[in-house]
Amino acid sequence: MKKRVVVTGMGAITPIGNSVDAFWESVKQGKIGFDRISYFDPSEFKCKLAAQVKDFDASNYMDKKAARRMEQFCQFAVAAAKEALEDAGVDMEKEDAFRVGCSVGSGIGSIQAMEREHTRLVEKGPSKIGPMFVPLMISNMAAGNVSIAYGLKGKNINVVTACATGTNSIGEAFRTIQYGDADIMVAGGTESSITPLGVGGFAALTALSPCEDPARCSIPFDKDRRGFILGEGAGIVILEELEHAKARGAKIYAEVAGYGCSADAYHITSPAEDGSGAVAAMLNAVKDAGIQPEDITYINAHGTSTHHNDLFETRAIKKAFGEHAKDIRVNSTKSMVGHLLGAAGAVEFVTCVKEIEEGYIHRTVGLQECEEEMDLNYCKESYEEEVPYALSNSLGFGGHNASILIKKYLG
Repeated sequence: MKKRVVVTGMGAITPIGNSVDAFWESVKQGKIGFDRISYFDPSEFKCKLAAQVKDFDASNYMDKKAARRMEQFCQFAVAAAKEALEDAGVDMEKEDAFRVGCSVGSGIGSIQAMEREHTRLVEKGPSKIGPMFVPLMISNMAAGNVSIAYGLKGKNINVVTACATGTNSIGEAFRTIQYGDADIMVAGGTESSITPLGVGGFAALTALSPCEDPARCSIPFDKDRRGFILGEGAGIVILEELEHAKARGAKIYAEVAGYGCSADAYHITSPAEDGSGAVAAMLNAVKDAGIQPEDITYINAHGTSTHHNDLFETRAIKKAFGEHAKDIRVNSTKSMVGHLLGAAGAVEFVTCVKEIEEGYIHRTVGLQECEEEMDLNYCKESYEEEVPYALSNSLGFGGHNASILIKKYLG
């Protein structure tokens, strides 16, 4: 018998709030986190806007010496993990540390470190490359630093599946507990790639929106969408085996019910045009949960605001759910925070849990008008209604598809 897995804590660092409460309040207000890039002068770049984290001070979450040994993507992860562990009330002195694991992914790692050390190489030669360059840069260091900071000695993994990283990281943590390899998993994703090379690279792919109006730059499912806006931050959740959570009197936010994955095997950046890969991921998650497709009434879409993603994801939802698709609420959190890459699915997972908890489905901010084929309910307005299940989709470059199904905890 697979073990039941519940959510007992959450943490978030986002462009619209540096805690779960601040983030969620901003979501309900429809607040957007887009502004002109301040990390560097974007004047010569095709995309000049981003969704940066504001007012983040790593010393509020860790000592300054530890912070200096981390790049920003790691700092975000350690900060969000601190909030999540405190929210869950996990006392590591009372836990078997080898039964508490970590599954925190980053799609890229530190582009900042790459840019900085490459400049040193070119200008001063190889002897001037910093000795900490590699451990600062590689993407698994988010999981490594979270584990070190909080004494987590169980399974420690870093899933890297581009934009699906956050969802896969939580999904693999879910499986780890289901099959008895851990009692608690600290899981999620983190990213900080708003740099000249990051913005320039995605712009060269024509993936980023050139729009300079913050209110219209990230508009998933809108007929005028022109690309996504880079965001940054981290989402971390505490997943726990149900009986373990009950034994220590933990608050239970929701239950993780299903997890599904697939590959498009089609193109390195474009989803399959018929949505077949995303269909398989969604239906695999539904099957894993032991429910029927008709039980799904809400989907937190990948919804990037690119022409291909939003159209092909729409096709996938229609193909997976048939006529019932018209009865499903579909929204995109990226309309407020942009695309957090490896952190996207994790922050959206937090969003889904809050929606289930409060019976509230947020609107897709900025959405005005869709083209003919885009005929689902993309939530131009918010809804106050019970959310028994939330299906969250993440689709990554390379054809990675991941869907995770969360349900209301009923005991």
